[in-house]
Amino acid sequence: MRCPTVRFAVLVLAALLAVPALAPVALAQRAPETFAPLARQLLPAVVNISTSQAVQARPGRPDAPEVPQAPPGSPFEEFFRDFFNRNRPPGQGEGPQAPQRPQRRGQSLGSGFVIDAQEGIVVTNNHVIDGADEINVILSDNTSIRAELLGTDPRTDIAVLRIRTDRPLTAVSFGNSDEAQVGDWVVAIGNPFGLGGSVTAGIVSARGRDIRQGLYDDFIQTDAAINRGNSGGPLFNLAGQVIGINTAIYSPSGGSIGIGFAIPSNLAQRIVAQLRDGGRVRRGWLGVNIQQVTDEIAEALRLPGGARGALVARAQEDGPAAKAGIRAGDVILRFNGVDVREMRNLPRIVADNMVGVEVPVVIWRDGKEETVTVTLGELPTEQAQAGAAPAPAQPAQPVELAGLGLRVMAITDELRQRFNLRAEQRGVVIVEVAPNSPAAERELRPGDVIVEVQQERVGTPAEVQERIARLRQQNRGVALFAVEGSGGQRFVPLRLRGERGAPG
Repeated sequence: MRCPTVRFAVLVLAALLAVPALAPVALAQRAPETFAPLARQLLPAVVNISTSQAVQARPGRPDAPEVPQAPPGSPFEEFFRDFFNRNRPPGQGEGPQAPQRPQRRGQSLGSGFVIDAQEGIVVTNNHVIDGADEINVILSDNTSIRAELLGTDPRTDIAVLRIRTDRPLTAVSFGNSDEAQVGDWVVAIGNPFGLGGSVTAGIVSARGRDIRQGLYDDFIQTDAAINRGNSGGPLFNLAGQVIGINTAIYSPSGGSIGIGFAIPSNLAQRIVAQLRDGGRVRRGWLGVNIQQVTDEIAEALRLPGGARGALVARAQEDGPAAKAGIRAGDVILRFNGVDVREMRNLPRIVADNMVGVEVPVVIWRDGKEETVTVTLGELPTEQAQAGAAPAPAQPAQPVELAGLGLRVMAITDELRQRFNLRAEQRGVVIVEVAPNSPAAERELRPGDVIVEVQQERVGTPAEVQERIARLRQQNRGVALFAVEGSGGQRFVPLRLRGERGAPG
């Protein structure tokens, strides 16, 4: 009779052999033996972008190269001077009397790709052509064609060009970047270091990367080698569709270390369509200043589900949100049916909507959800700053907010002058912050002005004390302050320690 241990091992082995190895087979099928057929198909659609612009000559010695510095009296000092003088064109000696040379032209290189062969439409990055007074598109057969700039969008770093030629062009199409998953194979084609059409392969390393380039950051990260000159080139899936525009790399040395970033095609398509048709991008505008909802802010507002949404720090005067009734202290949870997971998602969600449309906005206010309808405006170049009604000046003495480490006063003319407050500023000004107190931990400073406590306006120290006392009676652990400082208005959650907390 077999040993029980041996019998068990045989049963386990039989069970494993009976399970189809579906996952490894599926993964193996997705890894191509070669990228050559795909590269042959796509290379003709990828172009090099060459730009030039006038470069201001240096006063006194226009267009002269810098002479390397050597110690005085060193043999190298004379060597460098003789070398640079010998290599100057005739009549270009040293000194203030030297004739002025023609203005130099700076050169830069990047990548792009054709999306419409009939119309000659080319997509690239804005930073590739920014400031250029001449743009040339170089095709895969080295034909150079002067390009017309149709429009740029610096906010997303996208530019659209048009070229006119009798030569047949090859175009590629955008794919659905939302379908790209971490681990999918991708191919990047571009013009690294001016070398011409170069193909690299890798995988999608991450999604939704925010690299602090702007409000609309939502980059695809890839380990396909991307270097200088790849900017503006396409990132393809294995179906030959553009799922991203290669835009940035992370590199201490300037070369690829396997961390590259591409603008998702679903974002790029909308921008390209507007630039192609009208030369500019019109974005939806809500008209709010927002901040992140922290766990403590969520606790103070009794927001179920923890930290989520975008907290309205200010609804700009006469903006779409203010007109719809949204106000400071509201938390925006959903916008036009899309969940706002965190603060940084909201600007991109709003911008994706058309100007002038009515959208439902779900907010958290006074312990419950409410829905308001907002008619979106157009995002202005310079957003107007919201003003506040003036408050009457009151005589005041410093008042301690026990347990918070704050001394506050009603605003007076003397305090306006001392802290450079606006004439119309209202609220209660902080005049002292105790070290190691809850207020100090939240980086509150003298001169900051408390305008709300728990979403209720305050104009005197007594009103602040009354709001805090009420929260303590309700056994609330956090008080939510709306504070205006040099950086604008923000919400600050402060832990309530009790009457004998840190000294003020």
